[in-house]
Amino acid sequence: MTQTRDIHHFEHLLDKHHLKKTAPRLRVLSMMSSRHSATSQPDLENLMHDIDRVTLYRILNAFEEKGIIHKVFDLNGTANYALCSSSCNEHDHHDEHLHFNCTQCKNVYCLNDMNLPAIDLPAGFESHGFTLYAHGLCPRCSKKAVKK
Repeated sequence: MTQTRDIHHFEHLLDKHHLKKTAPRLRVLSMMSSRHSATSQPDLENLMHDIDRVTLYRILNAFEEKGIIHKVFDLNGTANYALCSSSCNEHDHHDEHLHFNCTQCKNVYCLNDMNLPAIDLPAGFESHGFTLYAHGLCPRCSKKAVKK
C-alpha cells in the first residue's frame, strides 16, 4: 500500500514538473526518497545496476533543473543530490538549509528544520541563494565513538 502511494506521489511530482513518467525516473525518485542522506551519482549507479550512467546523469540534471532535487557537495568536493521541498520549482529553489558532512561515515545530511539567521548583505549585493555547511560526526557515528 505504501509503495503504491509513493509511486502515485512520484508520478504527480513528475507531472507537476512537466516530465514524462518513465520507469527509470520513478526508480531514481524512489531510491532517493528511501535514503536518509544525500546520494552521489556513483552511489546511485552502484545501487541501480539497471540504469546506465548516461541515463542517470540526464535524470539527475533534469531533476535539478526542475527543482526536484538539489546538489550539495561533500568534503571531497563530490556532488551529492537530495530531494527538494515540495515548494521548489525550476525558477525558485528553497535549499537554503544547513548541510552537514559527517567526517566519519562521509554522509551528507540536509538539516531542513534548523532555524538559520538572516543574512544581511552589504549595500549593492543581491543574493540568489546560499549554501551553509557544517562538518563533524552524525548521531550514528557519535554513538560509535562513545562505545569505543
